[in-house]
Amino acid sequence: MGVANKIPGVSGGIVALAAGFYEELIFSFSKFNKTAFSLLAKRQFKAFFQHVNGLFLSLLFCGVIISFFSVSLILDQLIQHYPKYVWGMFFGFILASVFFIWIQLKPYTYKEYILTFLGTIGGLLVSFLTPGQENDNLIFVFFCGIISISGMILPGLSGSFLILVLGNYTLLLVDSVNALYFTLVDLASFNLSFTHDTKRMELLVVMLVFALGSVTGLLVLSKILRWFLLNHKEKIIATLVGFILGSLNASWPWKSSDKIINSDLNLNRHELFWPKFDQIENIYIILFIFLGFGIVTLLEIYGKRD
Repeated sequence: MGVANKIPGVSGGIVALAAGFYEELIFSFSKFNKTAFSLLAKRQFKAFFQHVNGLFLSLLFCGVIISFFSVSLILDQLIQHYPKYVWGMFFGFILASVFFIWIQLKPYTYKEYILTFLGTIGGLLVSFLTPGQENDNLIFVFFCGIISISGMILPGLSGSFLILVLGNYTLLLVDSVNALYFTLVDLASFNLSFTHDTKRMELLVVMLVFALGSVTGLLVLSKILRWFLLNHKEKIIATLVGFILGSLNASWPWKSSDKIINSDLNLNRHELFWPKFDQIENIYIILFIFLGFGIVTLLEIYGKRD
């Protein structure tokens, strides 16, 4: 999920939905309520941990944080030097997710078909938005945090791509993440010289505000989704399938522009083309699509083990 959340156009929530723990994820997040905070206030930490499904969330976030930091340091290089292979793998990943989610659904009624269609339109509209300009205003950064978390809990809606559209991808998901990483490294070696680095300190403040916005969005959206999953599960899943279908074009690996992705990750969504299969590079890209499809298939098999 950490890797998927980092890639513009790819949703980390797809991993949860495809692997079969999406509902547990949403219900766990929604447990951060008055009861949870009451247990914390009374210092009943064990009861709090059990109430919020702490073991599940701890393992999940350890994986997300580790992969998020590691991807932050290498993603730019991979995307700049091997963009089509990266997009190919994630295209296969999303395609497989749609397939396995679809076959697990109950037979559609006309209402579910309409919701899937509307979800697809919504996903397409979002994926074709033009990126804005960078803005480090802290109120706007807080808003970006609320928006960014959508990729974790809304399959098909890429939080990182929405941050790209808002113009703050490099600031929030590259520069600030790297600043936090290097700060943790400095602290581990008892090196406090970074406190005199004005730029580093500004980025740490930005990261803190962004994190607060993300937590706020997580708590609010999870409660809304929990209600829909309890009362209209088939309809919400049908809509999410539409979002995933609509987001497929965002990860299409064959883009005609030579600026498939630049240093600021500004994507051109209007220059897609169909590949020529007599070129060896396209054969490799197809293999990466199968690799992405295979990863989701393995997750699906693992998730169904007794």
